[in-house]
Amino acid sequence: MRFLIDTHYVLWAAINSTRIEPWARKMIADLNNEILVSAASIYEISVKVRYGKLPEAVEFESDLIVNIENRLGYKLLPLEPEAMMRAARFEEPHADPFDRMIAGHAIQNNLPLLSTDTKFDAFGVRCLKKPKR
Repeated sequence: MRFLIDTHYVLWAAINSTRIEPWARKMIADLNNEILVSAASIYEISVKVRYGKLPEAVEFESDLIVNIENRLGYKLLPLEPEAMMRAARFEEPHADPFDRMIAGHAIQNNLPLLSTDTKFDAFGVRCLKKPKR
């Protein structure tokens, strides 16, 4: 499966957080899955580290691209003009530019998104959910 991962999951994977639910941890650990990270997440992590909002991610951010690609094994998705235009044109008033860009990426590339943020539903993003038993 190929899917986009929200910024908080990138950070949680980097610090091996217990906040990742077991079903999501299994998806992330599955080597058959291709996990994509929006370039918007690079910007978001770096800005938040610079402002002191992510002290637990300072070391990870110091070599962020290498850590995402080589340490975690994720693939970076560059900011495509079409996805960014889509993000800017969302009618939803949600103002977080990072969420808007990630939503634009997910829709433009027809990718499901792994996120705990329910605000993505308003953009029409297909979000991965805990499987029903």
